[in-house]
Amino acid sequence: MDFLNPLLVAELLLLGCCTGFLAGLLGVGGGMLMVPFLTMILTHRGVEPALAVKMAIATSMSTILFTSISSVRAHHSRGAVRWDLVRRMAPGIVIGGLVAGAGVFALLKGAVLSMFFALFVGFSATQMLLDRKPAPTRQMPGPLGSGAVGAGIGFLSSLVGAGGAFVSVPFMTWCNVPSHNAVATSAALGFPIALASTVGYVVGGWGLDTGVPGTLGYLVLPMLLVIASSSVIMAPRGARAAHAMNTRQLKRVFAVLLYGLAAYMAWRAFST
Repeated sequence: MDFLNPLLVAELLLLGCCTGFLAGLLGVGGGMLMVPFLTMILTHRGVEPALAVKMAIATSMSTILFTSISSVRAHHSRGAVRWDLVRRMAPGIVIGGLVAGAGVFALLKGAVLSMFFALFVGFSATQMLLDRKPAPTRQMPGPLGSGAVGAGIGFLSSLVGAGGAFVSVPFMTWCNVPSHNAVATSAALGFPIALASTVGYVVGGWGLDTGVPGTLGYLVLPMLLVIASSSVIMAPRGARAAHAMNTRQLKRVFAVLLYGLAAYMAWRAFST
């Protein structure tokens, strides 16, 4: 695979811009968009489909190391991040991410991961469309409960290559955390999720012969660098836009796109 190919570089830069902006704007969507498109790019260039899915998930997750920092700075400057919730949930997130990334991820077949990804993207799209309001008396659980929720979020996120916002944002709003605080706090949680999962992908895929130059475990480092260079620029712009606009209608449009991507990944699961 020629990573100096101008068309490939352009595709990756555009993907990074779109996913970075949406991650900052909606608090969800970076990995949900990136995994299907990276899977397309890798398979189109000759990577075996089952391996392409794993490499796409790992590379997508690792970009969140960069976009989360960029996005959370913009949210923090507006005082929107609930750091008390970050401290409660982060330990569980790290444990869940490591267990999934270093163990379960390497053991599961690419087709299983594709279907798992499709189901969770479909679930996330449905949550966006329904836009259910939480009961007014519900609150966030204590440290132990928050840690357990964090472990579940870290585990699921590591398997699908997303930053966890597809679970953490609905969960926090369900617990009556205001939506702008939920999005901002989810951005802050993205870093420990990405760090633990990335370590797991490297350990779990150590010594793997992918046939693709520049890989480290399941990560494709040249793709990571190109995507991250554009996504870190766009993530804070998306975060600023989130505080200036009503994103409800945009979420509905995005939900329709997610259904299409979920269908693609389900088709990929049955065709590998």
